[in-house]
Amino acid sequence: MDYGTVTVSDLVRLPIPNTADDDGGTPTRQSSAAAMAHPVAHEGFRRLSQLRHRRGGRQQSCCTPSVGRSEEMEKAAELVGRFVKEEEDGYDAVVIGSGYGGSVAACRMSMAGIRVCLVEKGRRWEAKDFPTNSLEIMSDVRIEKRSLGISFGPKDALFQVHEQDDSLAAVACGLGGGSLVNAGVMMPTPIRARRNSKWPKEWEKDWEICEASASAMLSVQSIPVKFPIAKTMEEIAEPEIEESFQSPMKLSMNFSHEEQLDSTKTKHTGSCLACGNCLSGCPYNAKNSTDKNYIDLAVQTGCTVKTGCQVLFVVKNIDDIGKEEGKISRKTRRRWLVFFNETDYIPSDFVILSAGVFGTAEILFQSQMRGLKLSERFGCGFSCNGNNVAYLAGSPAHLGAYGLESKQFSKIPFQERPGPSISSSYTSSLGFTIQGAVLPMAFPCLLFKGITTYGWPSRYWFLHGLIEKIGQMLGLNSSQAMVLNAMGYDESDGKITFEKETNKICFSPPYDPLLPRKIKAFQKLTRKLGGVLFMSRYRSTSVHLLGGCNASSNPSDGVCNSNGQVFDPSFPPSVHPGLYVCDASLIPCSVGVNPCLTIATAAEHVSNHLVQDVLKYRTREGVVFLGKTVEQQPNLIPQWKLDGSMKPTVVIKETMTGYVGGMPCSAYLKMKMNCWKQNEFDELCQVMNESHQLLRGKVGGYVVFTSVEKDKLYIIEGDIDMCGVDNRTPYTQYMHYRLLLSASSGSRYILEGKKIMNPYLFALYAWSESTTMQVTFKKVAKNSSADQMMVLRGELRISTTELLKSLISLEGNRKGKFVCLLLQNLFRTYITRIPRGYHKDFLLSDLYQRHYPESTLHDLKTGDGFTISCRQWKSSKNPWMLEEERKLNPVLLVNGHSMESFYLPTEPNDLIRTLLEEGHETWLLQTRLHPLHPSNNFTIEDIGRFDIPAGIGKILELHGPSVKIHLVAHCVGGLAIHIALMGGHVSANHIASLSCTNSSMFFKITLSSRVKMRLPLIPISMLILGKNKTVPLFETLKVTPRQKLLKSIARFIPRYERCSCDECEVFSGIFGNGFWHDNVSPTVHHWLNKVSLPRLPMAAFPHLRKICNNGFIVDSSGKNSYLIHPERMALPTLYISGGRSLLVTPQTSFLANKYMKLHQPGFRHERVVVEGFGHSDLLIGEESYKKVFPHILSHMRLAEDGGRNGKEELDWGDDPYEAAGNWVSPSVNVWLFLAFIVMLVSIFL
Repeated sequence: MDYGTVTVSDLVRLPIPNTADDDGGTPTRQSSAAAMAHPVAHEGFRRLSQLRHRRGGRQQSCCTPSVGRSEEMEKAAELVGRFVKEEEDGYDAVVIGSGYGGSVAACRMSMAGIRVCLVEKGRRWEAKDFPTNSLEIMSDVRIEKRSLGISFGPKDALFQVHEQDDSLAAVACGLGGGSLVNAGVMMPTPIRARRNSKWPKEWEKDWEICEASASAMLSVQSIPVKFPIAKTMEEIAEPEIEESFQSPMKLSMNFSHEEQLDSTKTKHTGSCLACGNCLSGCPYNAKNSTDKNYIDLAVQTGCTVKTGCQVLFVVKNIDDIGKEEGKISRKTRRRWLVFFNETDYIPSDFVILSAGVFGTAEILFQSQMRGLKLSERFGCGFSCNGNNVAYLAGSPAHLGAYGLESKQFSKIPFQERPGPSISSSYTSSLGFTIQGAVLPMAFPCLLFKGITTYGWPSRYWFLHGLIEKIGQMLGLNSSQAMVLNAMGYDESDGKITFEKETNKICFSPPYDPLLPRKIKAFQKLTRKLGGVLFMSRYRSTSVHLLGGCNASSNPSDGVCNSNGQVFDPSFPPSVHPGLYVCDASLIPCSVGVNPCLTIATAAEHVSNHLVQDVLKYRTREGVVFLGKTVEQQPNLIPQWKLDGSMKPTVVIKETMTGYVGGMPCSAYLKMKMNCWKQNEFDELCQVMNESHQLLRGKVGGYVVFTSVEKDKLYIIEGDIDMCGVDNRTPYTQYMHYRLLLSASSGSRYILEGKKIMNPYLFALYAWSESTTMQVTFKKVAKNSSADQMMVLRGELRISTTELLKSLISLEGNRKGKFVCLLLQNLFRTYITRIPRGYHKDFLLSDLYQRHYPESTLHDLKTGDGFTISCRQWKSSKNPWMLEEERKLNPVLLVNGHSMESFYLPTEPNDLIRTLLEEGHETWLLQTRLHPLHPSNNFTIEDIGRFDIPAGIGKILELHGPSVKIHLVAHCVGGLAIHIALMGGHVSANHIASLSCTNSSMFFKITLSSRVKMRLPLIPISMLILGKNKTVPLFETLKVTPRQKLLKSIARFIPRYERCSCDECEVFSGIFGNGFWHDNVSPTVHHWLNKVSLPRLPMAAFPHLRKICNNGFIVDSSGKNSYLIHPERMALPTLYISGGRSLLVTPQTSFLANKYMKLHQPGFRHERVVVEGFGHSDLLIGEESYKKVFPHILSHMRLAEDGGRNGKEELDWGDDPYEAAGNWVSPSVNVWLFLAFIVMLVSIFL
């Protein structure tokens, strides 16, 4: 993704294998699971580690050539680079979740040669890792208690329990999902469920085939013997359970050591020892969980597995819109971005959500908040599969339903052991199924009875449980117990919702009409077996969650189609390309039995279509797939952790508030500094030691801008650079923010922020500049022809309190280094003021890359006998055009003080070229202010009285007295034109229109400029220069001692922007900054300072000082001789100011516009303030042709059509831009006065 400086980051942020502590101590070894999981990266890191160890020793062998080490390091870095390049390119498909849905999808796509990444929130569980006692299992449980609003337990715990009101739901977390800790019961989907009206008819076409395929992969086997609990249930179940019969059932377990190995069974498993501990995870590796078949086969065929990575949300990659233009890389062409946190993501063309009902729903809810459009049925149709649980304790019957420890195996024969957790099942024709289950030895019996059930006798459950536990330890027959599990057909009308304030899933269970019958069946079994029945206190206690993203043939009835593709409600019945759901969320109704095989069957069906979809899409992209041969070999699934090995170096939280477009706005940012990028392995290899990498990173979080979007605007891509430098402004440090925001409405926005830190008056403005961000807020147009572009500007600030919070909350292993680097850069900017770059020098051949139109130079004799010149360009319009279409009036351009503003031969779009293309004959007046005609004794009044009338007279001489002329003037040129008009030296009858930039009959300057004008700097300068009032600027020109002294003083005069170019420094020291350097191109800067302005005439400065101190045009003696003649200004006017003032404030154009509307209401008068521009950059800026010139051309066109306007009501309100020029605080007066005293002392003492 590319938005200016924004680059795409990936999940992989590879840590340095050996790093030194912040205090410079000895290097410490850091393990990188992310790298070690990949053989290429592992080898690269191994070599780098060896080389670093070699380099870090106290003694180095002199016989080891450094060149060899360098080559070896390059090879090692190349290996690591290959690994990161693979990750940055993204994947063809990312599968989220590894249960009965995700494992199937990952396996089938990998077998087809598709590049797949399987992401799992939990960790990988080996047989030895499963809990075997009550203490161990307590550390592997996480409980979300909705009623209290609390959660406790590790986020990646094996058991995830959700308690809400009168409902309880439990899910598993780990590589293999629910298959790790379920009973492994594999029962075909009942016909009753498949005939449900909600069941997709498309599934029936290949359901038996998919079911058989899933059964084969899961190695479904029959139970070889009847275990005690099965015998007991067989004796009592059918008579006691109304209209019931024994259901045929198989388990995905191994009951024999004699295994038949085939290509689909790649991992050796143990044999079932009938210990009864299936529900806490098989400790003997006998269960055929999905990590041993589907996932193992996927890894062998090239699938990447990442564990310990929780996906938060997915968003569409906006760069996919412009991929047809061929302007973006392969990486950014991926259609989806899968986010693991607020900043880290991996791109993918296909995303398959298989995180379980709650996990998939949470991802989609978070994605919906970021603009993903989903069906109104999302979250509806939730089913608990009619699941209810009871506990029977204290029975004298021979149940044997407690899990065994390994030391008990020798004492108990195989057939007398508890057996698998569930070994028998009985189904009632009334619509429910009851199964007896073994309680694993890890499950705490007392807690099971006391917390999750209603005890009997009342209030004495703990005592009863304690007595039972003692009896169990003593082997008494009266201590027998078992779990009763019931399933049935509920109404599937539950609902899953999302609480935005807490970011938690909420759910309400469906109505269960069979609940009374199931309770009655439990009671009958208890009476027959004896003992105490502990019924669950929850209306629904479910481990079989279904629905929420129901599959349906009709978009109005479901969230996905029968192939698992997510519907796009914006264009029904279309789907979101590449977005799939493939887990229990698809099942639209309860199935009444254990749903494991049903889920796997549905996943097989979805995977068939998914593989075809991926292959078709990649074929269109021009990628050829080759099938992979599965080799029979051991294959370790990598353990990939996001937290820890991929932990960013420094994490900063920042809260800023302010106003954007006049509306309140707040930004809550979380910045991860030193995020790894592909081109940053120079640091990894210690080839380059650029410390400023720690000041760059990624940004996450959200923005609250309720005036634009009622919900939060989430950051889906953000970059920050705290040490940004522009060669055009080498003394200035920037903090750049660029954020891509996404709203729940689907709209996307770009927020660009910039903190500008200038060394103006040392650190006087350091606090305000480092805590104030200039913001531009734009809407990303989906369709440029239809969407209206929105651009808002404003400021966001971080308060002192929030800044202290940010510093206190700093996280990371290099936060000390980060603070030092940041302070070091600020010290360099404000105190030492060392430039970070220099302006580029250009050859003359490089400057003139485009032919400039030919012109004619006319020498003119003014009324006072002075010789000036005027350059003429004839229109480039086709001479064969119709007569009425080419009669455009000529344009006369008048520059400001010395600096060229219109004639820019290095630029393709200066104002002269623009006017010629429009069809105007263009004239450029080169007055006595111009470096070609410098004068030692003149005033601005002389230019208005003599030079401008001479130029207009020449045009009238060639075109006749009836022609009208458009005048365009800048700064001092505008002052002179107003003197010429209001002084009666030029008649308004000859003027078609007047356009002035940063000038008018008023001249309001910034506070710092006023202070300089009030101080006797100009009289002293005139005294220093003596008779020769011209200052050579080029370093190659000869200078007198007086001129050299003035230039030296000018270099020390404070100014807002400093420059590494000496000519620019001298000019800005004398006159003030003429433009913002970041607005002009390097070629213009070079041409202005090295080519077009060899010397600076200063004779007019005393008159200019009088005008500045009065605030309006006066004659050379300081009298108001012009404003008293508004009747002479009978012409249309346009006054343009820069919104980011340097010398002249927007008040200049504001007062002039009011003055003209008051005194000449019959003409059209316009006033424009262009944001982001200062002074001369209004005309010489890189963006001037787009943001300034159109206003001038529009004004001329209207003037050509008549120029008069109906009487407009005069608005006497205040100028909204009045504060724009007053960026200097009053304390500047003190600083400038002290600087003036120091200057006097240095001159005269």
